[in-house]
Amino acid sequence: MKKILIIIFLLFTLCTNAKDLNVKKSMTGFDEYMAKVLADWNEPGAGVAIIHKGKLVYVEGFGYRDYGNKLPVTKNTLFQIASNTKLFTTVAAGMLVEEGTFKWDEPMKEAVPELNFYNDHLNNHVTLRDMLGHKTGISRHDMIWFQSDFNRKELFERTQFLKPSIPLRQDFIYNNLMYSAVGYSIELRTGKTWEAFVTEKILEPLDMDDTVFSIAEMQKTKDHGVPYDEKRDSTELYKIEIKEDGAGVGPAGSIITSLDDLSHWVIALMNEGDYKNKNVIPTSIIHETLKPGIAFRNSQLEDKGYNERLNSIYGMGREIEIYKGHVLTKHGGAMPGFHSQVVIMPYDDIGIITFSIGNQGARLGNTIIPYTLVDRLLDLEPTDWSERYLKDHLERKDLSKEGRSKAGFDLVENTSPTHELEHYTGHFSHEAYGEFIVSFENNELFFNFRRTVLPLTHYHFNRFDTPNDESFGKWSLNFNISPQGEISSATVSIDEGQITFDKKPDDSLSNLETLAQYVGKFEYAGSEIELKIKEGQLTLLGTTEDVLMPYKPHVFKIEKFADIQIEFVFKDKEVKGMQFKVPSGVYEYTKLEEDD
Repeated sequence: MKKILIIIFLLFTLCTNAKDLNVKKSMTGFDEYMAKVLADWNEPGAGVAIIHKGKLVYVEGFGYRDYGNKLPVTKNTLFQIASNTKLFTTVAAGMLVEEGTFKWDEPMKEAVPELNFYNDHLNNHVTLRDMLGHKTGISRHDMIWFQSDFNRKELFERTQFLKPSIPLRQDFIYNNLMYSAVGYSIELRTGKTWEAFVTEKILEPLDMDDTVFSIAEMQKTKDHGVPYDEKRDSTELYKIEIKEDGAGVGPAGSIITSLDDLSHWVIALMNEGDYKNKNVIPTSIIHETLKPGIAFRNSQLEDKGYNERLNSIYGMGREIEIYKGHVLTKHGGAMPGFHSQVVIMPYDDIGIITFSIGNQGARLGNTIIPYTLVDRLLDLEPTDWSERYLKDHLERKDLSKEGRSKAGFDLVENTSPTHELEHYTGHFSHEAYGEFIVSFENNELFFNFRRTVLPLTHYHFNRFDTPNDESFGKWSLNFNISPQGEISSATVSIDEGQITFDKKPDDSLSNLETLAQYVGKFEYAGSEIELKIKEGQLTLLGTTEDVLMPYKPHVFKIEKFADIQIEFVFKDKEVKGMQFKVPSGVYEYTKLEEDD
């Protein structure tokens, strides 16, 4: 009984330890602090907002939203908040749970039959909570969506090709594509796009009138952030190209908002879903987002002895941890050049929003500034977060430069490509990642992928490399040869493994009108086989069904056998037979007349 009373007392103390903040006192000297850390990290600009007891009590911009034009950060400056979008999607899906359309803990496929995972086990077991809690076991595969032109439906359909890396619910694997799939599921069940649903159910009731979903919309405004990064081998700042690559994966990261607008969202989350005396977010949804999912190891404590942040657990769309004895929920966001963090301390009634510009100072926006603010506001023993991470950052920058200088360690000298350069050209495709193009211009090969074109230089044998691009990195293409001695595919390291892209034949070879001319029955030494078009593909019907893949004009390969070719024989512009070409020889089939 005594132990129970002690536990109740501790819980009561924890839940009632919120106190009035003396924000002015807590923030004394903060301007000078921000000037120093921005200079130390070579960051163009940042923004901070503090919420307490349902009100925005502090909001300030530091440095420049547009470094080149020396335009200041304001409370209305629009920033990409990237993955801080995820909690909006979680809440939107939760609203459909409230209506009975979705369920948190039953297979998502029951509510959305159109959703297909890699295998039946996932189809029968993956829940909405798994998808929003990063528990599916499916790796990130970010290059499927990053800077791609895939729309949300196309990304949704690619879910079936994503082989899990680990068993379901075994560990935490962050996955943006799962959020995109949930967003498209919302559209399938409501008839409204994710953007329209979030606008109607969340943004409009919260008076988030300046919040947008696209770069194009952002750039129409007069007050928006412009990303500048630091050159990797110097301290020079350069303006990076901002690309519209978030539309398809929008539910995972496309919201663009300001400190002022986003404070409305944080106020509602801190106030059981209420905003201006109206319940916008059902309280039950907020509680569901905080239910423990996957726990993280205390890596900072175990590896470096840092004990400020302990026992982190991911719920849905946000993480919960104990910071110096206080419960803290958070989620970061990162897109090229933009970083954000949203912190809520429910038992201290504190909300913090931080934005920063520049990838070199990602730690500023997602760790250094928010935790420094917590220390100040709660009058805790301060941790010099900037000093701690700056040392690592500068060391990493030097080591990275040194590491890149050692590229070429595996070069085999004095080798040549097996083919003329023109033979390496073409469109190369993969069912999940789409395609890239290798072209030949002015006696040089070029690699065109995700709207980025880089030259390809012969490395050794059939390997060609791009330069190590400042933004897009270094790409190494290893070309493969078919049994017929032709370039048939290219293998590239992407995301979590090696991906093989098959060289595509000309699209015209798959035209139904083209395929129709090959349909019919063929005879060889008294045995018959038949060719039909099934599901848009030419199919050979014999003892088994084999799909024929277009290869060259009038030449096909059997999908399952790379060393077999079928070439059709013409006379007077009509198919009269076909040659079955296998390693053992060439076998002539005669086409039977339709009335035979």
